Order: sequence, then structure tokens, then C-alpha cells
Amino acid sequence: MFTFDTLSIQWPFALYLLALVPLLLVLYWRSKSPVSSLSYRLQQLSGKTSQLRHAKRWQLLSALFLLLGLCAMLFAMSRPRAVLYVPSRLDTIMIAIDTSGSMRADDIKPSRFDATMTAVKQFIKDQPPQMRIGIVTIASTAALRQAPTSDRITLMQALDNIPLQPGSALGSGIVIALANLLPGSGIDAEKIITESEQGPSSKPSATLPQITNQVNMEPGSNQSMAIMLITDGQSNMGPDVLKMAELAANHGVKIHTVGVGTTEGSVIQSQGMSMRVRLDETSLKKIANGTRGEYYLATKPEDLKSIYDSLGLTIRFERQHLTEITAPVMGLGLLLIALGCGISFSRFGRVI
Repeated sequence: MFTFDTLSIQWPFALYLLALVPLLLVLYWRSKSPVSSLSYRLQQLSGKTSQLRHAKRWQLLSALFLLLGLCAMLFAMSRPRAVLYVPSRLDTIMIAIDTSGSMRADDIKPSRFDATMTAVKQFIKDQPPQMRIGIVTIASTAALRQAPTSDRITLMQALDNIPLQPGSALGSGIVIALANLLPGSGIDAEKIITESEQGPSSKPSATLPQITNQVNMEPGSNQSMAIMLITDGQSNMGPDVLKMAELAANHGVKIHTVGVGTTEGSVIQSQGMSMRVRLDETSLKKIANGTRGEYYLATKPEDLKSIYDSLGLTIRFERQHLTEITAPVMGLGLLLIALGCGISFSRFGRVI
């Protein structure tokens, strides 16, 4: 689609051909006088004016399509151009999966982690073949499990045999995902993570300007990529998760967060001790809101499937550069002429 305010033409002199249209209209009008052969036969044979009016309507409709088609084809000869708005989808998405021990909780059956993996695999299968997907796992440290690829077999293999480990460094997962989405951005994920290990989690906020390029895009403005963070929201290691979300926002990358679990939580055993692990929605909502992403709550496996289905169906209309539209306009003209001829031939047995 396009807007008429962006329309321009390259050969304006070709528009003089449209002057032929009034001449053709006059010739057509004279050929269809009130005593034309068609009306004369209908009046003489049937004497029913209703049949004549009915035939006239079909005749005028056919003539209208022929006229519009001719105008479109003559206009196409001027080589029109316009700024197009075309449907676009996400080209690359990084899925960051929490693999900390709290994902063993069974408040979602059979467990948070098992339900997540089932839904992630289905999500990958449902995406268009050209969609590139990467995978990051997050525990006490985060690691790139699979670089962005459109190879579905490779992605499925990357999801096999992922172990659960202590700790949850969500900030590390976000910055690694971001660095792989934007390899030329100057984001040094390793340095950010190393700096965070040398002091409190708030320290990276002071060092980010020195280890990344200064970028201040509108949050959520990068339409070709996104991060999907799947976790129960409890981060206790690595860079500050909200600072890493701010870094993503500065690069225009949305982070869609998926909360896995329930606010009541579940009791798990860890190192001989019992602890209750609850879903931390507050942090996940802040991450999503700060990057113009969406927060989703998943309390059962069916919720996860519907969440990924909705993400996969996201379509946007994006403004493209100035493009010549001669071929589409010419095609429209041919279609209208064919339609007019078809109506005339089906009703009267000939083009009139």
C-alpha cells in the first residue's frame, strides 16, 4: 500500500495520453444512441423496457471497467513512483531461557523448565522458514547455545540436554543476546560481565559508556529483531538486569518477557535445604516496559503455547524507500479491462 501524498511521476509528458479518454467517451456515447441495435431489438421483440434497463446497466458497468482499465494503463506509461508500506515481520529473535535451579519447580506441570522447552520447540516449528532464531541459556553465567540461524534441525539439537544449574544471571543473558543480535554495535558482552563480577551489581551502570558505542535510539524502534526472555524473574548474579534492559532500549531492541510460574510458587530442594521459589513479575514487567516489549504470564503449558503463537503472528507495516509502481498499475489496468470484457462477453456474447 502507499499514500497519495508520496506519489510522483518520472515521465510527466506521458500524461498527455489521458487526453484520449474524453475523445473515446464521445465516440462511445455516439455509438450507443437511444436507437442502437441492442435497444431496438429489445424493444421490438419483447416490448419490455425492464429488460432494456437491465441490459443498459450491464453495458454501462462493462464500459466503466474498460474505461478505468484504460486510464490505469495510460497513467502507468508515466512511470509513477511512491513510498510503499509493506508488511514486515521480525527477522531475528534471540530466545534467552532461564536454566537456573528454580526452573525445576512444579507449579507448572511437569515443571517450569519442561513446559518451557516444549513450548519453545513448538514456537520454532511454527515460524516462517526464513526467520533466524538464536538461543541463550542463563544460569550462574549465560552462554550462547546457538547463534541465530534458520536451520530448524540445528535449533532443535541445541535445545537437547540442557542442564539446570545454580544461580540466575539474567543481565548476562540479555547482554549476550543483544551482542549476537547486533554484532557491529560495539557491545562487548564479555567485558560487561567481567566488570560486574568485580563489584556490586550496580557497578556496570557506571562503566557502560566506556565499553559500548553511544547509541540512543527510540526504545522499540528496531523492527527487525527482538529478545524473548523466558524466566521466573529471579536474578541474583551478573550485571544489573535493568541496566542491561536499558542498554537494549538504547539500541531500539524490544525484550518480550515471559514469566514462568505462579506468584505462590513451589518448594524445591537445593543442597539439602528446602526453599520456596516464586515468580518475580515486578522485574519482568519493568524490563518489558522499558524496552517497549510485552510481558506475558504463563501459569500452565497451554498459556505458553498461546503466548508464542501471538508473538509469531506479529505483523507490522513499515515505510519503504521510493519505488517505481509502473508494473502494479499496469497490472491493475489489465485486470480491469479483462473484467470489463468478461462482463460484456458473458451478458451479450461479445465486447460492446
